[in-house]
Amino acid sequence: MTTPTLALTQPTMMADRDQREQLQTDLLVTSSTIIALLGLLWGLIYTFVGAVSAGAIPIIYAAFSFASIGYFALTGRYHLFRFSQLLITLIFPALLMLVLGGFVNSSGVILWSLTSPVGALLFDSRRKAAFWFAGFAVTILTAGLIDAGVFGPRLLEQSSLSPNVLTTFFIMNVIGPSVVVFSLLTYFTRQRDRAHDLLVAEQAKSDTLLLNILPQSIARQLKDGREVIAECVNTASILFADIAGFTPLSAELGVERVVDLLNDLHTGFDEIMERHGLEKIRTIGDGYMAAAGVPTPRDDHAHAMVTAALEMLDFSRELSRTYEFPIHLRIGINTGTIMAGVIGRKKFSYDIWGDPVNVASRMESHGVADCIQVAERTYELIKNDFITEPRGLIEIKGKGEMRTWLVVGKK
Repeated sequence: MTTPTLALTQPTMMADRDQREQLQTDLLVTSSTIIALLGLLWGLIYTFVGAVSAGAIPIIYAAFSFASIGYFALTGRYHLFRFSQLLITLIFPALLMLVLGGFVNSSGVILWSLTSPVGALLFDSRRKAAFWFAGFAVTILTAGLIDAGVFGPRLLEQSSLSPNVLTTFFIMNVIGPSVVVFSLLTYFTRQRDRAHDLLVAEQAKSDTLLLNILPQSIARQLKDGREVIAECVNTASILFADIAGFTPLSAELGVERVVDLLNDLHTGFDEIMERHGLEKIRTIGDGYMAAAGVPTPRDDHAHAMVTAALEMLDFSRELSRTYEFPIHLRIGINTGTIMAGVIGRKKFSYDIWGDPVNVASRMESHGVADCIQVAERTYELIKNDFITEPRGLIEIKGKGEMRTWLVVGKK
């Protein structure tokens, strides 16, 4: 048997994935635009303080970045756009560091390269992010070797910036990447929390839907992975109810009013069953089936079921006044040993079967309008607490003559 899953359906999962990818795309475009604008600002500041060659690097970066954004807007080639943004974000800060004269003279501008692996982590897979982080580590190592003069005595330009400017840029180069990384991680955690909340909400919806179909204990067993659920219940009481003369009544009322009537009637019955801790099994048209003592055994199953049946009669009379026409309810109850289990592979239902169930159905179909008819086994359990009237022997289809009683009320 296939157990129900609380995961999203396939179309919902695809829609969720598309939405997630769209959010990633929007964030990448936004973050790329912000970093390009910051690069342009950095370039203008370097040019203003006299470091023209250094200023050219972030300006060229900004030009490449805006060109990449424009190309993506025209073609929609997201993967190329993402790769180009991660690449220039990794390379250009290192180039600017070399032009400015090393780690110290560049005020740690190479810290901007860290946004490349962080971006890959958010906008690509973890495996790809590891690749970009390795690239970042190689870039730092190479820049460090050049700064140390390993590849030659003088490969770096001497910085022409004053100590105050270097300090200012050091602060900017620490704050800038930190703000970008923090913003990206904030977005990530917000999306993670949002996804978690959506998952919890969907799980709650799934649980609610499952509980509308199955008893709580049965639903819990299915969720725990139990594949076959079937049991024999030694003693339980079964109720069947329907509206006498429903077919001509439905023709008189019309479709919409019939639907409203059945909805109000069955909703009221559901509330009665829930109040008494009984289990609704199913409805078929105007027919209503419920059981007491399943799936959780109880000693007072017959008393609880007859009490609920009396309330069902009262409720149908109230509904008659609301709809301004008589609703004649016919109810039958029987008690005995039954079997119960979950039926179905894709559409699940909790069902009960056995001879006592068939007799309960006959109690209803051979019953009297506005009355509760019970078989002998039920009568023996409730006779001391309820007022009953013997109906005598009646011919029951498939069973022959059976002695039945009508329940009038509680003693």
